[in-house]
Amino acid sequence: MKLSSHTLLALCLVLSTFGCDEAPPHVERPPAPEHDGVHSFASGCYAMDATEPGSTNTRWLVAAPGGETFTFSATTQDAGARFTMRAADLGTYLFFDAERHYLVAQEGTLARTSELLSDVLLIDDTYQSPAEWDLEPSAHDPDRFQLVHRASGRYLGTRGLVDDETRAAVIALYPTTGCAEFPELTLDAEGTIDPQRFDDGAVYGIVETHGHLFSNAGFGGGGQYHGAPFHRLGVEHALPSCEPFHGIDGRRDLIGFAFAGLGDLDVDALLPALITGQTPEPNHATDGYPTFTDWPNSWGSATHQTMYYRWLERAWMAGLRLFVQHATSNSVLCEFMAGLPGASPTRYSCNDMVATERSIEAAYALERYVDAQWGGPGRGWFRIVTTPEDARRVIDEGKLAVILGIETSNLFDCFLTPREGFPTCDEAHVRAQLDRYHELGVRAIFPVHKLDNAFSAGDGDRRVGQIGSFVNSGHWSSFVLDCPVVDSVFDHGDVVFGGLNMPREDYLAPAPNDMSGFADNPIGTLRPFLANLQEPPLEGDYCQSAGLTALGETLIRELMQRGMIIEVDHLPRRSFLRAYELLIEADYPAAGTHGNTHGGVIYELGGVSKTGLGRCSAPDRPGAMGDRLRDRIALIQAHGGYPAEGFGFDLNGFAGGPRPRFGEDSDCGTPQANGMEYPFESYRGDVTFTAPHLGERDVDFDTEGMLHIGLMPELIEDARNDGVTDEDLEPLFRSAEGYLRMWERAEARSAELRGE
Repeated sequence: MKLSSHTLLALCLVLSTFGCDEAPPHVERPPAPEHDGVHSFASGCYAMDATEPGSTNTRWLVAAPGGETFTFSATTQDAGARFTMRAADLGTYLFFDAERHYLVAQEGTLARTSELLSDVLLIDDTYQSPAEWDLEPSAHDPDRFQLVHRASGRYLGTRGLVDDETRAAVIALYPTTGCAEFPELTLDAEGTIDPQRFDDGAVYGIVETHGHLFSNAGFGGGGQYHGAPFHRLGVEHALPSCEPFHGIDGRRDLIGFAFAGLGDLDVDALLPALITGQTPEPNHATDGYPTFTDWPNSWGSATHQTMYYRWLERAWMAGLRLFVQHATSNSVLCEFMAGLPGASPTRYSCNDMVATERSIEAAYALERYVDAQWGGPGRGWFRIVTTPEDARRVIDEGKLAVILGIETSNLFDCFLTPREGFPTCDEAHVRAQLDRYHELGVRAIFPVHKLDNAFSAGDGDRRVGQIGSFVNSGHWSSFVLDCPVVDSVFDHGDVVFGGLNMPREDYLAPAPNDMSGFADNPIGTLRPFLANLQEPPLEGDYCQSAGLTALGETLIRELMQRGMIIEVDHLPRRSFLRAYELLIEADYPAAGTHGNTHGGVIYELGGVSKTGLGRCSAPDRPGAMGDRLRDRIALIQAHGGYPAEGFGFDLNGFAGGPRPRFGEDSDCGTPQANGMEYPFESYRGDVTFTAPHLGERDVDFDTEGMLHIGLMPELIEDARNDGVTDEDLEPLFRSAEGYLRMWERAEARSAELRGE
């Protein structure tokens, strides 16, 4: 048989230690090290040897001369490469050597590289990294393993990749030392989380009623919202520089510019930016891991990740035990950004329900990822739950229970103006979609978000949402001054774009404007309406003219039939009042996770809202930072509710987190005292927190505020330093119990409504 030049070269590499004219010695493989299965190697330091099936003559994997490839040629473990095995998923690993290079397979050879590409950096939804390896029990030896190259499906052989499992190398992994630390963010916290309940049996812990871990999965997945809670390849790919997406100096981040500081909209500055496709001045420093100059910043930046999983883990260590994860997106913002000249492409459709499904998939992937880091299925602290009983069990284990929800405008593709290619949104469609997403694990739903849909007028947002609703439906805004007297989170005040407001009698009338070309040509589609956009605001307390449609009422009744959590705070005033009529009629609880209690009625129904802690101390009154929480608990008790209330930060949701108390970014009008001191202990005393870091950057909570969810421990400690007592804070740490009681009541009432 004639050997190819490629085969001869590979053979010579294997024989290089001995010379091509000298047969290599037989090296008897050591006994297989003890292990606890394929999941037990996460974050460990190992050397790897390999033998051909049926042989005991072994070699260890080592960098070949020149350092560009790996080869099984070392005759001792000490001479072999040392790998940190970083879990990319359950049973899937990256091999990261002591010189910070990865084992990758390229065209069948074992390459060695210091940098990896990814689906994020390439903006390529189909890309699979050649650095990922699935670890499996060997088909030839029950005590050893084989490796499957995830991208190609081929097996690791002793001289490269092979197609047939019968030729797969039999490998063993030997614990060793001298490995490099895999890139990751620090926790800056130490302690052991043990299960605990209150003396009366209530579960212990805080609920975050409203969060968006996976906003990066919305907006077409193309980096308009930048940064992920995790990435299979690590933090370098979860939180890289946003420059490829937001442009140099962040000047293509028009969404972030529109929500700059998360305050009022600057129309005069926004319109020119929309036309030119970039901000007039540098917008933000784009660097991410490990320097993080300008982001994350929950209160100042709307388009960068604030809930990386290590930050969420730090919040969990401070007592977070229940988290409501809402899938979100905005198709109009996505289509606008993707349609600008020179824009970075999206990875998939801008459609809201595509984003929803991606977010749900990502939530389950994060659950697996955390499990993988913690040693196997079910071992991680992040657990998706589908019943209150599941949640209580998870919390009793000291873990974080996660509820899946949906907060998006075109729920179930039920557009106000029907679109070609989508099913008719009728009662049968709504029931089928509810059943489908319930099966996927969704338990909380907003009937409407920013934009008008087939269920209700949108929430009445007067900023970018007003333009978005115009584009989404082709209908002029329909704001009026004849408004019901009721508190509203969004549907009140001046109309920013007065020239878009032309109230109509029939909410479901055919749309007068054709917006079908917007995705392909957003500027061209909006250009005929430029004069309307430049007209002055309408001053007064305006509200949406329309309320719930008949289909919207069906949606709410069907949610009740399934015992699902109904989120009401994005309903405009008329829809809000009608929804409460339906809730009261059914004696069914609701969730008001933007803080609207309807004067306490929500608690009379057994529902929940959200509150928080004040951010400014009072010079003459210790404990002033606890006023909001104390006042809310008094309101709950006055209306017969369970005296507990959690947070609703709405991080990654264009809402804005808690600002600093000190420095130029503080909103406090009085001198502040008693800043943070480290270390400090958690409320329970089971965790010690040290000064936080963002990669190479030190974080000063006093002057920077709650930049991300991982600084929730500081937020609580800041209140304690101000004089808020542990007794004052107890309702916060009972808030998971309060939320679960609402959910249990919803399920109980659902069963009664169904006649069970």
